[in-house]
Parts: sequence; structure tokens; C-alpha cells
Amino acid sequence: MKYLLVLVYFLLFVNISYSQHGKKIDYTSDRTRVDEANFPGAFILSKVNNQVYFLHDGIEVWCDRAIFYQTDDFFRAFGNVRMKQGDTVNMTSKYAEYNGNTQFAFASEDVVLTTPSNRLTTDSLFFNRLKQEAFYRSGGVVKDSASTITSVVGRYFMNQEKFSFRKEVKVRNPEYDIDSDYLDFYSEKGHAYLYGPSTITSETSTVYCERGFYDTRKDNGFFVKNSKIDYENRLLEGDSIYFDRPTGFASATNNIKVTDTVNQSVIKGHYAEVFRMKDSLFITKNPLAAIKQEQDSVFIASDTLMVTGKTGNRDIRAFYDARLYKSDLSGKADSIHSSEATGLTKLIRDPILWSGGSQITGDTIHLISNTETEQLDSLKVFYNAFMIQKDSIDGYNQIKGKELFGLFKNNEIYEVNIIRNTESLFFLRDDTSDLLGINKSISAKIKILFEKQEISDVYYYNEVDSQTHPSSMFPENARKLKDFSWRGDERLTTKADLFKGRDSLVLPKIRGLEDPEIYDDFFEGIRELNSNSNLEKADLKPSNTGKVPEDKKLPLRKIKAIKIDDEK
Repeated sequence: MKYLLVLVYFLLFVNISYSQHGKKIDYTSDRTRVDEANFPGAFILSKVNNQVYFLHDGIEVWCDRAIFYQTDDFFRAFGNVRMKQGDTVNMTSKYAEYNGNTQFAFASEDVVLTTPSNRLTTDSLFFNRLKQEAFYRSGGVVKDSASTITSVVGRYFMNQEKFSFRKEVKVRNPEYDIDSDYLDFYSEKGHAYLYGPSTITSETSTVYCERGFYDTRKDNGFFVKNSKIDYENRLLEGDSIYFDRPTGFASATNNIKVTDTVNQSVIKGHYAEVFRMKDSLFITKNPLAAIKQEQDSVFIASDTLMVTGKTGNRDIRAFYDARLYKSDLSGKADSIHSSEATGLTKLIRDPILWSGGSQITGDTIHLISNTETEQLDSLKVFYNAFMIQKDSIDGYNQIKGKELFGLFKNNEIYEVNIIRNTESLFFLRDDTSDLLGINKSISAKIKILFEKQEISDVYYYNEVDSQTHPSSMFPENARKLKDFSWRGDERLTTKADLFKGRDSLVLPKIRGLEDPEIYDDFFEGIRELNSNSNLEKADLKPSNTGKVPEDKKLPLRKIKAIKIDDEK
């Protein structure tokens, strides 16, 4: 009975001691021998018919040959090495080593790590089973069902199905390429998070950003720092851009700029939608279009702007409080339509135009430009045409009729013809600007010639009724023709007037992406190597920054082959 109690106590002590130190590595080998001269304290295991087999706490390892330090719970494996962890991880290589105490593994030469969703190949791989993380820094390739990703440095978080790639990251897909220096990738969903300068390139577009998200399966994403999309001849920039590559659709928010390199036009605003396949652009929140014409530019602003059509045949539609400005011409209307192909610009509903000292109004105003020279050619006002020019001292010179037709030279009006039911009222002055009288005339047609934007000659045609009265004999209430409306205070004299009187905007705050996670050093806690490891302390250098010195690409030291004489 006494001996039985001693045996029980001994077995309990062994069991407690064993549980405190964790499970020991178990093995099976066709051939086992020792070589104290070359490998003191180790078993040399070799394959005859079956590979050497190790089992430790859920991980299985097969190889052709191995050196096993049973006391240290450590082995080195050679030839056709395969590691298997449950149904999730399979790794093959030519060489590997494993420490059962730290559950830290290292593999080199033709390393292939396979999971249900991806396949990683690299030259050298570190594997921390306690953290369930793998790490490489000598270059690696990851393939999933849709893409191939290469990088110099990579870290794989198995529980999250997440890769963190650093330095020279390249995602290659049949439809697009992604290039970045910092990319986090969730392989199960195909989600990529871009940090730092990154580009997404396809046949139809190029995306650039310094922070963004991309769904590699759906082929869309959003970008929130220095973002831009180049659609061949159109460049879209904004604080935040959403992009769906298959449909060619993009939307942008805050500080938007759309540049047309062919037409030399720029459109700005704070919300935009671009439809590449329809060659159309919709932009609102203080939109402004700048269209270059020779040495000048035409600016159009409104509540909403739409641009449609291919290069050379594009139309601009500005509506709700649309305004137009160039150095020698300005105007306003409810909406403005401009056609690149015909050179026709229409001011629709309550239009007004200022050219030189003249104010022109009517039901509709057309401006026609020469499509070759891009200079203004002519002007048409349909119905209720009214032209007013302020007198040099007092009063207003006025002409009205059903329709008005004007001609331009060097972008200045030099001739105006008004037809049907025309009326005019002029303040007549001599060479010293003394008022001679006020002329009021009625006729079927009036022709006016201008010099330096001032009226020089007036001609009346058919059924002319003209009378000149002394100023003292001309009543004040008769000095304005019917429907007279002087709107000089509305005139746009600078580019800034395009937004004068508009409500101030409160731009939405762009939330963007959170800062990338700063990871602990992969090698934290495993600084001490087994004395029989082929690695050195220098191989466990801190790596949390993911930066690789330019002068050291970190090919890890080549694992030296060892000679094991199986015949002994």
C-alpha cells in the first residue's frame, strides 16, 4: 500500500509538472539515431518509407529529415516540409524549424502558406502560433480568387483574415492594378485599405489617393486624401471621392475640381457626379465653369451645372440663377446653355447682358461664337428686346423693339439692328457735351453703329416718326420708355460677382478613414532563440514600422544544408 501511494504521488507530480510546461512535441520516425559528435543532445530522424512526423498542440509537421532536441522541445526539419494546423493552415517549404516552448516557427526556401481564401509564397516566413500571425520581409506574393498581391514586407493576421503589406505593394487584377507603399487587405471580403501615395490603374481610368478604401471584388471604393481620378481627358479632384469602376461612375464632395485637358476648361464646386460612359458631369454647391477662349476665359456659375457629350461636342447647362462673366462681357439668366459644337450660348428666362456701356434684355438672348476662332461673332435677342446705355452726364439712352441683332468684332459690339415696333430715346449733346435736346423716335427698324463701345451713328428705316425736344420741355416722367428697367447694380464687374449675394455654404465634414493600426513588434516576446536555431538575433530585429532600409532588402541568410549520413 505504501508503494502504491508513492507511485500515485509520483504520477500526480509528473502530470502537474507536465501541464505546467505545456504539451511536449511528439514524433514518429522510420529511422532514429544519435550523433553526439555533430549534434549533441539531439535525435536524428529520417524517412525510409514514411516521412518524419511531429505533433504538437494542434500542429502537424512532416519532413524527410529532422534534428530533434527533445529536451528543448525544438526541431529543425529538412526536405519536403509540410506544416498543417487544423483545416485552416497548410505550409510547405524546403526547411523549417519549430520551438514547442514559444510555439514559434520559421520556414525558408520555396515557402507556400495556404488558407481557404488565399495562397502566400515567399522566401522566408516567420509564424507565431500564439498570436496566430505570420510575417515576411524578404518579398512575398499573395493570391486570392481575384487578385495577386506582392510586397517586400507582409504580416498576416490569421484570426482576422487580414494582411498588412508594406513597401512596393502591387495588386494585380485582370481589370486593374493597385500600387501603394502601405496597404491592409482583408482576404475573406477582398477589402483593401490604402495609406500613403497609391494608384489604381485600368484601361479607362487612373485613381490616385493618399488614403482610401477599395473593394477588390466589387471593383469600387472611396478616397479621402489628395484624391483624383483621371478619365482619359478629364481629371476629377476632391476632398472625398467615391468611384465604381465597372460603371464608370464617380461622385465627389468638397473642393471639387474637374479639368478638361482637351477643351482647356475647369469646373469647380462642392458636390459632383461623373458618368464616364455617358460623358456627363453633374455639379452643384456653388459650381463654377471656366472655359478658355484664346487669351481670355469665360466663367459660368449657377446653382447647378451639367456637362454632357464627348470632346468636341460638349454642352454646358447652368440653371437657377446662372451667371456669365468675361473681361468684356457679363450676363445673368435663370439658365444658360452653351454648345461647343455650334458655338451657341443661350440665356433663357429673364436674361440680361452687359457689353461695354450697354445693358441688353429680352425674353431670350443668344450669343454666337465662331467655333474656329472662339471669338464672339453675333448676338440675337428674341422678343421684348431692350437696350440701355447710360448717358455720359444724366439720363439713359434707350432702344427697344421686338428683336435685336448685334455683330461683334474682336469681342466688342460694333453694330446693332433692332426690328419691328422700334422706339428710341437719346440725349443729344454737342462736342463739349452740352445737352442739345432729347430725341424720341419710332420706326420699323433701327441700325446703331458703335466706336469704342459708344454709340457713334443711328439710322432709322421705314415709317419714321422722330422728334427732338429741349430738355426743359421734356417731362421727367417721359424720359423712360415703357418697360424700362436699369439694373446696373446687378452688373458683374469682377469674377467674384459670380457668387455675390449667394448663401454661404456649410460644407459637410469628411469623416475619412481612421489612422492605420500601429502593430506591436512581431518578434516581441520571442527575442531569445533556441541555441540550436539556424536564426540569429539580428533576424529578429524590430519590424513594427514596416520600413525596409534601402541598402538592405533583407534577403534572410540562406539556410545552410547539413549532411546527415543515414547509412550510419
